Amino acid sequence: MRATSVGVRASALLVAGVLLVSGCGAQQANVRAPTPAQARAELAGSPAALASLHRQAARLLDGGLGAYKARLATLRGRPVVVNAWASWCPPCRTEMPYFSRAAVRFGRRVAFLGVNAGDEDARARAFLRSHYVPYPSYVDPHDQIANEVGVRAGLPTTVFYGRDGKVAFVHQGEYRDEASLLADVRRYAGAS
Repeated sequence: MRATSVGVRASALLVAGVLLVSGCGAQQANVRAPTPAQARAELAGSPAALASLHRQAARLLDGGLGAYKARLATLRGRPVVVNAWASWCPPCRTEMPYFSRAAVRFGRRVAFLGVNAGDEDARARAFLRSHYVPYPSYVDPHDQIANEVGVRAGLPTTVFYGRDGKVAFVHQGEYRDEASLLADVRRYAGAS
């Protein structure tokens, strides 16, 4: 395990511990995520590159950093929002409905992806069964993608890529409300 992976994991555990002690993120957001049927109906007719993401909704994808970079290349010309999360992360659990709703709201113009960092596949799959998102997540057991996208202070972390494929903004930590996430999607992904 690389030193940066150890640092990301240690930071994530420290942040999770602090949040558990303080009570932050321990409660589920009072926001209902769209059902799979609602998401499919809203996202019907999306451009091909985005429709391919929607067909892989709530799935964990293998392939590591290479597959992640290849997917980003296919999305060039579109803004991309990437959320790094783990099933054991209380703030990740709290904000996941916000991402589900934002991905339905903007998913015909903006690509959404997840990165499941340092998690067990079985736990992550179970989490996605109960926390539906209309986009896939890449499995990242050794934090290679997390390190690439800029996870520095633990999970969750959200990365916004511009149409040019370059990082426009990195949001470290939890989105405490849906309005803050939507504002960043509008600001950094150019969605309205």
